[in-house]
Amino acid sequence: MRKAIIAGNWKMNKTMAETKAMIAELAPKVKDADCDVVLCVPYTDILAAKRAAKGTNIKIGAENVHWAEKGAFTGEVSAEMLKELKVDYVIIGHSERRQYFGETDETVNKRTAAALNAKIRPIVCVGETEDERVNGLTEKVLYRQITEGLKGFKSKDFDKIVIAYEPVWAIGTGRTATATDANVTIGYIRKVLAKKFRGSVAEKTRIQYGGSMNVKNCKELMAEEEIDGGLIGGASLKADDFAYIVNYNK
Repeated sequence: MRKAIIAGNWKMNKTMAETKAMIAELAPKVKDADCDVVLCVPYTDILAAKRAAKGTNIKIGAENVHWAEKGAFTGEVSAEMLKELKVDYVIIGHSERRQYFGETDETVNKRTAAALNAKIRPIVCVGETEDERVNGLTEKVLYRQITEGLKGFKSKDFDKIVIAYEPVWAIGTGRTATATDANVTIGYIRKVLAKKFRGSVAEKTRIQYGGSMNVKNCKELMAEEEIDGGLIGGASLKADDFAYIVNYNK
């Protein structure tokens, strides 16, 4: 059985003071969760988040990582820097990184390798745009993103890798794929994993849904067999909402 993982993606939100207050409010609400609970926060909040989450079941992640150990990469942060802060997870290849900052399948691959080498668990994002979906290209896009983005990794690496299926047209829009559609698409991702790697990889890899999962639709989505959790955007910024999603099965 794959253990569910509910991860919050704060994006560019919350100061250190707000981070401390949020985690203090959230921790008692999720302390008995049956799933892994993760908050991926801005770089400036990581230390405050780690301190606030100490002694709780909340794991702290970052929102991006560079592939190089060091160098002239203004504005980037290396895996070793995140490792020093004892970061547990890192989001890689989010559609906003692809859309606004030139992320490609090749750079996703390199960033994922850097995270794994630093023993940080990568949450690798994949998903199609609205135009790609309308034109029947969803499977083609996902196949490319998975085969190129995860190229070269071994079966044991997938013990650590989490995949987040995020249909770009559903992120931050309030729109979401139906539970059935999300389940079918994530099932297709598993078929690609089985074909390109092996069946055991497909069976053990945790795949989240990340397109506007919220308090209204989380139970329906999480009831689907293929969906192993959620990568939560706006709803992760409110303790009550995020706790409700974390406790989806209670």
